[in-house]
Amino acid sequence: MGKRIFLLVSTLVWLPYGIYCFFAPGFLAGAAGVAALSPTGRTELRAMYGGLQAGIGMLTLSGVLSEAMTRPALLAIAFLCSGLGSTRLLGALIEGGISSYTISGLIFEFLSAGLAIHFLRRS
Repeated sequence: MGKRIFLLVSTLVWLPYGIYCFFAPGFLAGAAGVAALSPTGRTELRAMYGGLQAGIGMLTLSGVLSEAMTRPALLAIAFLCSGLGSTRLLGALIEGGISSYTISGLIFEFLSAGLAIHFLRRS
């Protein structure tokens, strides 16, 4: 898989998920057990699960469309997914529980980090 195909697949995961979470933050209660208790909480979910993830999707899209943005997008995915995967794993170990959502996140994040690092090392 080429680096731009990887970034395109990343775009197709991050961007729609972010947009969906922005418009339907209540979805996270059933999917991930994350719920907002106030308007401030819903705003936070919209920002972190909606805006941040959509922003990552836009960054990966810029790496698909512009050669100059390919390396920055890969670097961002390498760092962000390494951080997400590591803290998700540590959190699951601390809490003593793991769900299908957690497993899916771990697979996606560590696979994404590994592929991004692979493509960075090749270039």
